[in-house]
Amino acid sequence: MASRLEVLVRGCDPADQDGKAVEFSPVDDSAIAFIAALSAHALLQAAPTGRLWFTHPNPRLRDRVAAELDLWHVRPLLLPDLPESNDDGVTAAPETIAERLAVMNTLCLPPRGNKPEVVILSPNSLLDTCPSPQSLRDCSLKLSVGDENDPEKLEKQLLSHGYERVTQVHAHGQLARRGGIMDIFSWHASAPIRVEYFDTEIESLREFDIDSQVSTRKIKQAELTLAEAEQSATIADFLETQDRLMAAGEEIPAGADALIRDHGKVDQEPLCTGSPLGTFEAGDFILNEARRHRFFQQIADWRADDWSVYLTFSNIGEKERFEELVDENFFQSDAVTPLSGELVQGFTVPQAKLAFISSAELFGRYQTPQSRRKTNRLDHQRRARAQTALEDINDGDLVVHAEYGIGRFEGIERDDEGREEIHIGYRDGATLSVPLDHSHLLSKYVGLGGKDPELTRLGTPSWSKARRSAEKSILDYAAKLLQMQAERQTMHGHSHPPDTRWMWEFENSFHHTLTPGQKDAIEDVKADMESPKPMDRLICGDVGFGKTEVAIRAAFKAVTGGKQAAVLVPTTVLAEQHWRTFRERMSDYPLRIELLNRFRKASEVRETLKGLKDGSVDIVIGTHRLISKDVFYKDLGIAIVDEEQRFGVKHKERFKEMFRNIDVLTLSATPIPRTLYLSLMGARDMSTIDTPLPGKVPINTSIHGYDERIIRESIQRELKRGGQIFFLHNRV
Repeated sequence: MASRLEVLVRGCDPADQDGKAVEFSPVDDSAIAFIAALSAHALLQAAPTGRLWFTHPNPRLRDRVAAELDLWHVRPLLLPDLPESNDDGVTAAPETIAERLAVMNTLCLPPRGNKPEVVILSPNSLLDTCPSPQSLRDCSLKLSVGDENDPEKLEKQLLSHGYERVTQVHAHGQLARRGGIMDIFSWHASAPIRVEYFDTEIESLREFDIDSQVSTRKIKQAELTLAEAEQSATIADFLETQDRLMAAGEEIPAGADALIRDHGKVDQEPLCTGSPLGTFEAGDFILNEARRHRFFQQIADWRADDWSVYLTFSNIGEKERFEELVDENFFQSDAVTPLSGELVQGFTVPQAKLAFISSAELFGRYQTPQSRRKTNRLDHQRRARAQTALEDINDGDLVVHAEYGIGRFEGIERDDEGREEIHIGYRDGATLSVPLDHSHLLSKYVGLGGKDPELTRLGTPSWSKARRSAEKSILDYAAKLLQMQAERQTMHGHSHPPDTRWMWEFENSFHHTLTPGQKDAIEDVKADMESPKPMDRLICGDVGFGKTEVAIRAAFKAVTGGKQAAVLVPTTVLAEQHWRTFRERMSDYPLRIELLNRFRKASEVRETLKGLKDGSVDIVIGTHRLISKDVFYKDLGIAIVDEEQRFGVKHKERFKEMFRNIDVLTLSATPIPRTLYLSLMGARDMSTIDTPLPGKVPINTSIHGYDERIIRESIQRELKRGGQIFFLHNRV
């Protein structure tokens, strides 16, 4: 491949064009990262200290380019966008600020190693205000192994610049000291560092994981940001003399040295085209003989014309699964060369007779890989688990005191000795003063219906009687639930076999990194499934935290062990979505996955019901139709219930009848109180996924009066981001 790219590399050099912008066209979107990488390598040869800057207005495509550049031996520096200024009061997350500072600090230094570097950002980011390179250098402190550095002086220096001393570091701008060890989380760093001293000499520097507090890797040098630098420059000021600017997309910044366009002249030979193999749906490569024949025929045609063909795999598990499907000696013939790295879609370079095929494309997986960003998971956990604070209670709100009952919050005042007290009003004008340090006894009143309850009368036993009555009812209900659960525990279920090689390959072909919460949940589910007792586990996690991947692996484990799996969802839209996701994830395995809902044709429903009864259908995904009386399973091994809170009482009674001695896995972001209570009291097992996926940002909700200008601006902002809009209106 190297010899065939020499001509292209020379033509990709944006450093020697006499001031005229180089234009690459037409280039398919699938090859943008490839062209950027070629240009970066050419620039490295011409100007070893230069960096290539790449702009594109679509953040999804920038994420994709950043993920794919590693395949071409290029180091990406992805600068995240700041939220657009509007009236919603949205501010950038601390992690986003840290990522931007980390990139800017890297840009203050010359490129390291022999890998070219590409700075990836939006065109508008070039004009973002930021600290100047010099101010960043002035506000930083370097630590190196072997340096003499008094820990006492370093601690005082950091505290004087706004760092917070804590017992355990969990956020940016914090430090913790334990004898000769100091943990520091710098304002700009993506990970905290651990400094170990021998007297006043720095003996070692290590990065560590903020959740487990375990060291992850040794480093020789670290840089600390001491203070917030003055915002006196723009991102464009970081462009050095030998750097070059490349632009793609509709927005072209001024002074661009190179352009990537998806169109060219009518008679112009395309530079990079999309893959001629077309679009593979999930399962086509295994089940569709014609599509598979076309794949091998296309490779034969390329080789006959002396093309070089490359097939990319995102991980070793995916490669091994491919060899198992075709031939374990497939790559030994030199007809196709395997590559390791991310490539969402394949493409060809006709001028160089090069073809690149993506295994993800062959197996019908088209998810765009996200940039590998770290998030402060502990901050999110604290927010998710936080109880109602006093700041959330306003004057006049109903509150409940654990000992005195329901009252009305009347504010916080100081007593004669200057101590703060909470005042709560009760019936007949009585007021209770609660010391602020007893605020844990208070909670905001949450009730059903629109009617306010009566305030409690102080000095009477009414609240004590109400509490005792409620406690007795809870204990009676708990006894009933425990009895029901005990009966289920004594029943003998199916013990699924341990993980097979297929399970290992399936898990290792996953394109994303599991969060700690997902890992724990998956291990819990596997242990339950391998136990002879029927599983009854609730997976509780926020929207977008990865509950579906847990369900997919549970279903795969069941069907590869010879059982069937049923996935129940409350809506047809969600059923369709899960059906596509399951098919994409399991596309390179001979499994039959069917959809059952009211929108399926009668003939399709009959075929699915027949397949469930004779065992030819491995996984079925559907709505309430799955629990109809005409649905029979040959050997059901697991029932997965998504959004359990949206099913009615009758449906749940039917669940108990149908799934008496099989494994049941329930997924919910907002479980109903009864389900949650069963889990919290231990009558039902629960796994909590409370760590967000990398790059996930909090949901922003804002309320406005009806204003079409705000609606238009919001839609335009989302379209510019490359996202989707779902417009709900009370009238069609």
